[in-house]
Amino acid sequence: MEDNMISSTAQATENNENRQAQASETNISQQALPSFGGAGGGILIRNITKSFGSLQVLKGIDLEIKKGEIVSIVGPSGAGKTTLLQIIGTLDRPDTGSVCVDGIDTTTLSQKQLSDFRNQHIGFVFQFHQLLPEFTAIENVMIPAFIAGKSHSEAKRHAEELLAFMNLSDRATHKPAELSGGEKQRVAVARALMNNPAVILADEPSGSLDSQHKQELHQLFFDLRDKFGQTFIIVTHDEGLAAITDRTIHLRDGQIVAPSPATAAPEEVAQQSEETAAQPEETAPQSEE
Repeated sequence: MEDNMISSTAQATENNENRQAQASETNISQQALPSFGGAGGGILIRNITKSFGSLQVLKGIDLEIKKGEIVSIVGPSGAGKTTLLQIIGTLDRPDTGSVCVDGIDTTTLSQKQLSDFRNQHIGFVFQFHQLLPEFTAIENVMIPAFIAGKSHSEAKRHAEELLAFMNLSDRATHKPAELSGGEKQRVAVARALMNNPAVILADEPSGSLDSQHKQELHQLFFDLRDKFGQTFIIVTHDEGLAAITDRTIHLRDGQIVAPSPATAAPEEVAQQSEETAAQPEETAPQSEE
């Protein structure tokens, strides 16, 4: 019997040590990890490169996005927009460089830590809503909270608040098949906001919507920024959306480039004109007589 007690005690001690090790691994507090010291919700990217085989998709990206900014990323197909968004969102790792999101250097995190970080700090909105068809609107919104270990009552209360903000309270118990395209996308946005993330990443969020629902969704992003203070990064081909964001990042061939006059926003063109006007004119040398 004494041997059994010793064995049980040893097993309990081992289990406790394992739990402590797991807790330590999932601790992604800012005190324990490198940070760039900025305000929560800020993003700092330094010298990001990414290749797939022999194809280099990103070629030394440097970018800083402030807390509360709404930034669009535009460029031709194959420019690296979605790859950059996935690296910012920790869905992929860069080959070189660093990515600090909400004060945490994500390139230093383990896979388990990255999973926890995404759930707590980042919300995703995709072109197609990606709602689970067997669940109602409110159940879809609650899913990130359950992954984070929150109680059913807490998750339901917050989901109801978000759906009310989206003017979808009367659609909470409807399944995706019973919702319009615009309603589905608003439910997807509510789901992205469920855990109060610092950053929202959107990949062609209005690409599948008609003109009216596009305008409603675009305005919603600004309303959410004003109410909740999140940082938005939006990959888009929609010129109307890019024109109203705080700043537009132009990507071409895996690099950030200056916009051409044909694609630049009016304020960007004006700034370029001012810089050109400020430069001293060169005069041709006079010929000697």
